[in-house]
Amino acid sequence: MAPHRKSRPPSSLGIRTPALATAALTSVALLSQTADASPAAEPRPSTEEVQKKIDDLYQQAGTATEKYNAAKEKTTKQRKRVATLLDDVAQRTEKLNSAREALGTFAAAQYRTGASAPDSASLLLADNPQDYFDQTQLMNRLTARQKQAVDEYVTQRATTSKKRQEASEGLETLTTTQSTLKTSKADVQRKLAEARELLSKLTAEEKARLAAIERKKQEEAQRKADELARQQAADAERRRQEAATQGTGAGTGTGTGTGSAAGSDSASSTKAAKALAFARAQIGKPYVWGASGPGSYDCSGLTQAAWKAAGVTLPRTTWDQVDTGTTVSVDNAQPGDLVFFYDDISHVGIYIGDGMMIHAPKPGAYVREESIYYMPIHSVVRPG
Repeated sequence: MAPHRKSRPPSSLGIRTPALATAALTSVALLSQTADASPAAEPRPSTEEVQKKIDDLYQQAGTATEKYNAAKEKTTKQRKRVATLLDDVAQRTEKLNSAREALGTFAAAQYRTGASAPDSASLLLADNPQDYFDQTQLMNRLTARQKQAVDEYVTQRATTSKKRQEASEGLETLTTTQSTLKTSKADVQRKLAEARELLSKLTAEEKARLAAIERKKQEEAQRKADELARQQAADAERRRQEAATQGTGAGTGTGTGTGSAAGSDSASSTKAAKALAFARAQIGKPYVWGASGPGSYDCSGLTQAAWKAAGVTLPRTTWDQVDTGTTVSVDNAQPGDLVFFYDDISHVGIYIGDGMMIHAPKPGAYVREESIYYMPIHSVVRPG
């Protein structure tokens, strides 16, 4: 009789045990691989991307520097104004005290003689002393000297109150401007710190590639400057020939019609020459943001100082300097003109001719000559 095998009960899940075990082992293996795998490293930026980031940070630092310069200039003016107001308040207060003492003297004298006297305490504490006298009709009983003392007291009290209010408002404005100054300073320092950090992470090979990118940028900028120099030289020669032709046709004409313009051009050229001479003397001095000489400069500090040496006062910031003078085309730029850069007008240099300028470039650099095409040009302005 054949033996009978006991049948295995079916799984409650309807899944065969070997299949379940295989799936479970596979899942465990996958989970284990996932846990052991290290997180994917972020892709390292290219040298070109690093260069662009650094350039952007320096430009942002330049913008923040101009904000700092504006806030510093405004703070300096406001400090002087507040100091003047406070001095005025002190002087007015002395006069008010003197007027108050005079009133007290008259009141005391009238009291000693038994004459009718105003209530000096009410008078001195009243919000409006003049109203006090009008309401009590005491003014009619006062002598001329007493009336003069009352008028002086009323005037000094009103003026002192007004000056105190102006001084208070001036202090509030000064506090706000000082806060802006502090914020701008922190912004400059933060942008420069970010740029330094990026540079510190570069390998020797990356630094070499960065230097190669910079050389290529300089070469391209110089090529454009040379093109501008040739164009300007050709234009100058054409104007010279036209002037010579017109002079021949004019015969013995005196040329008085151009005398005034020629004199004006000569004066402008003399000032421009002085500004350029000063700028050249600063070559090699370090760029320091917020500096306006004599040992270091930022971009607008250098142009301001250069034109000051020529007897022309320029505002402190690029944003104000760009509105001082006459805007001319790049092709018509002349030595001494101011060349502004970037859409936000955050950088400026002084044109020296042949497509070149003198400027204070950026932190870590020195005042130097450079092609105006090293940065995107915004406009050219001839100081008036």
